[in-house]
Amino acid sequence: MTELAQNSPGSTPAGGTPAEASTTASGASADRPDALPLGPGSLVWQYFGDRRIALIGPRPAVLQNMLAGLGQGVHDHSVFFADTAARIKRSLPPIYRTVYGTEGDNAGPAVREFHTGIKGALPESLTTEANRGRYHALDPETYFWAHATFFDQVLYFTDTFVRRLSRAEKEQMYLEAKTWYRRYGVSDRPMPPDYAAFEKYWEHMIDEVLVAHPTARYGVGYVTKGFPRPKGISPLVWKVIAPLFNPLAAFLTTGGMPPRAREILALPWDDRRDRRYQRFAAVCRSSVVNLIWDALPMTWRYTPYAREGFDRTAREGSARTARAGSARDA
Repeated sequence: MTELAQNSPGSTPAGGTPAEASTTASGASADRPDALPLGPGSLVWQYFGDRRIALIGPRPAVLQNMLAGLGQGVHDHSVFFADTAARIKRSLPPIYRTVYGTEGDNAGPAVREFHTGIKGALPESLTTEANRGRYHALDPETYFWAHATFFDQVLYFTDTFVRRLSRAEKEQMYLEAKTWYRRYGVSDRPMPPDYAAFEKYWEHMIDEVLVAHPTARYGVGYVTKGFPRPKGISPLVWKVIAPLFNPLAAFLTTGGMPPRAREILALPWDDRRDRRYQRFAAVCRSSVVNLIWDALPMTWRYTPYAREGFDRTAREGSARTARAGSARDA
């Protein structure tokens, strides 16, 4: 994911303008009338690779694992419990490459194929009439829920910690996320047609479908038990860091969860902590903080995958300009 110009919140990174997005982010799904293209003019590109997204904590992963089939798939097939950091390190780069790749060259198909063999039986306690006691990672409803949490991740992060989004911008971001989802090549049958329908879908999932799956509970266990020492950090160093890191991680993790999800997982929270969280978010959204952030080098502000995407489209734009100039001179 590479270097943009210095941009104010809501501006378009270097390498493209909103008008150029439809040309620099070419592809069949980008041409669908019910979706918008990904590219340097898109909101998803501008914010998904922003390093500040870490401020929302593990919100998407926890919400994913609260869907019974998805949580069970991670439980049965992943190294999540043995080495959580390794799973995160392995899982996120292909998602970034799906977003910041081109329509014809992205990691979406590889992500889909990786999940082909992830299937199995659900314990009786999680069996419902809908799931019939079985799960498969490529079940469209399951796969779309995972994608929905990533869309929610970039939406929630931007609206909470960068700047308030208008209703039109939320709709735009969702239509871009439809193009993103279609890059996986999984049925889009469960995908809501627009942002208003997505809101209803999201509310239904949070209120009526998600459960306190053991995988999700494990993922937030450090809120009350403390974060385990990461590999590569000596016990002595961690002994110094942990008393500072653990309360901050717990604060961001719990504050970043939807209220109903906090209730389901029995995470400790109250009005006082919520007010602190909202004040912290407001400071992050302030114009002063955004000005300081925008003045930092691109390598600090964006993930390598995002920077690669912006650099690529900038090079393509320069090549088109050069070709147009040559044609005029001919």
